[in-house]
Amino acid sequence: QVQLVESGGGLVQAGGSLRLSCAASGRTFRNEPMGWFRQGSGEDREFVAAINWSGSSYYKDSVKGRFTISRDNAKNTVYLQMNSLKPEDTAVYYCAAGGIGPLANPDKYTYWGQGTQVTVSS
Repeated sequence: QVQLVESGGGLVQAGGSLRLSCAASGRTFRNEPMGWFRQGSGEDREFVAAINWSGSSYYKDSVKGRFTISRDNAKNTVYLQMNSLKPEDTAVYYCAAGGIGPLANPDKYTYWGQGTQVTVSS
C-alpha cells in the first residue's frame, strides 16, 4: 500500500519559515516527479512546486524566490522549504506523486498525502 505522509505544518508569523516533509512508503518514486499543492479555505487546489527525477524544479510564480523544493531519494522523501511566508500562503499543503502528465496539473498525480495545515498570521 502506497502512502505519502506530510509533516512540518503549523502556525507562523508573516516573514517566518517552515519546512514541510513528505515521506513515501510502499514504493519508490526516485525516477518520478513529486509535487506540492495547496488548498485554501473555499478555494481550488493549486500547484505550488514540483521536482522531477533529475532534480529540476518548477514553481508557482508567487512562491518563486521564497520556496524551495528538494528531494532525498535514499529516504523516498520530498521537502518544501518555505521562507518569507505571507498570510496568503495559508492553506492545507499536500504532496503528490506518481502518474503521467503536466507537473502542475493535479489530475496527473496518482498518490496524495493527507495534507498538513500551514497558517501564517499577519
